[in-house]
Amino acid sequence: MKHSEPVRRGDGLSPTDPVLLAAPLEFISEDHLRERQICGVIEGLATSASFDRQAALTVLRFLNEELNVHVRDETEDLFPLLAQRCRPEDVIERVISRIRTDQDEATRLLPMVRAILVRGLDTGCDPSPQDSKMLMSFAARVRRQLVAENAILLPIARARLTRVDLKTLSQRMRARRGLPPFSEASIA
Repeated sequence: MKHSEPVRRGDGLSPTDPVLLAAPLEFISEDHLRERQICGVIEGLATSASFDRQAALTVLRFLNEELNVHVRDETEDLFPLLAQRCRPEDVIERVISRIRTDQDEATRLLPMVRAILVRGLDTGCDPSPQDSKMLMSFAARVRRQLVAENAILLPIARARLTRVDLKTLSQRMRARRGLPPFSEASIA
């Protein structure tokens, strides 16, 4: 992608376009859009009058194939880069701690969410009231984390990370996905 080309926004309904890895913060922002969409699908499953098999499959694919990679992008690369570049007044340690707490809680709930979805796929039965509460709790936890990331973390990252930091972040995110490195000129 050339620097002058606009960044393409996805619909949040399909995995984030790997072309956006040239602009890693935009890619992360798109992943957040995807997470918000998935939270909406989860809430729909929790409140629906009938079990939506396709929606459950969409959520499971996301949880099994995309979420862990996204979390690793942040915890292994973005957070450490921010810790290096931020100023004391950014209080980035507090922000990262809050986000990690929410990530840890969502991760703790993840096996139960998966089990609810698999049970629904196996039986075709709607979630029980307790299952619905669990699905809603998971979605709420993820949404809370996304608010902190989008409102605080990403704006600070845009202000503090250097071009070299962004190149490093881009290359590591590509490698994590098994993609070859970008050429020097393509990284925004």
